[in-house]
Amino acid sequence: MVMSALEVIALVVAVISVIKILVLLAKPVAWMKIVKPIYVIPALTMVVALILAAITLYYLLQSGITMVQIFAVMAFVFLLTCMTVAVYSRDFLPVANKLLKDRKFLKKAWLPILIWVALIILALGEIF
Repeated sequence: MVMSALEVIALVVAVISVIKILVLLAKPVAWMKIVKPIYVIPALTMVVALILAAITLYYLLQSGITMVQIFAVMAFVFLLTCMTVAVYSRDFLPVANKLLKDRKFLKKAWLPILIWVALIILALGEIF
């Protein structure tokens, strides 16, 4: 069976999701042993994530999916994430406040913010 790029991307997300759910059901603390090494070197994590995001976006756009469709799917994912974070809002809100009070926040997050702005402009360009 030959899978398209989108099917491969979906398969990777599905497999990682199943692994995560199984680990969280069996031994929740063990998930940190999987995740922690990914974030040990934040700059490396950002570069790898940026490259993978660019590749994913490329294949999404090459398959004919529009930025508007991508943003609609992101709305769905945001809402699912909102449900998850809402359960831990008492723990999450103080962390969010700490991050936003950090004077270096914009210096640290300039690249993701710039990418978001570019994607928003592309989506709005398609809409209007």
